[in-house]
Amino acid sequence: MPPKPPKPPSSVAVPEAIEEAGSASSPSAGASPVSLAGLGIAGLSRHRVGWAATAFVTIWVVISFAGQASEAARAAERAVQEQATNEALVAHVAALRDELNLVQTQRWILQQARGYGLGSKSERPFEIAAGAPSIAPDAPGSPARRLGTEKQQQTPLESWLVALFGSASATGQ
Repeated sequence: MPPKPPKPPSSVAVPEAIEEAGSASSPSAGASPVSLAGLGIAGLSRHRVGWAATAFVTIWVVISFAGQASEAARAAERAVQEQATNEALVAHVAALRDELNLVQTQRWILQQARGYGLGSKSERPFEIAAGAPSIAPDAPGSPARRLGTEKQQQTPLESWLVALFGSASATGQ
């Protein structure tokens, strides 16, 4: 074996025993590996470490299962909300299709054209003011004045009784 070269000087002194132990523990030296079985940590045995590892794994599985269960519940709730949204959208689309069919009819087109004064020459356009009051119940053209309706005639006594005591239909007679 060739001689070792001299060591360079260092600022930190390293004990020679540590260097020799490092070179002696190499596999070429033939020494047996160090067993840690004899070094017990205070209060920890293999049996207790096994139980602690089993408890840790059990808790981890329970927590992960609970997380997956809550995630599945949220997904189910989201699915119900999406289904309700889809049903509302289907109803809205059906209403829009009905409206499209309506506005494509000839009657609708002619009625809208009348609003712009594009009716026939025999029509007389008119407009109702925005603040106009409603018509009276006995106005011309109202159901009470149409042909074929029977006029309810009251005697003067019945008129007085209605004025004093109210109508017979209101009292339940």
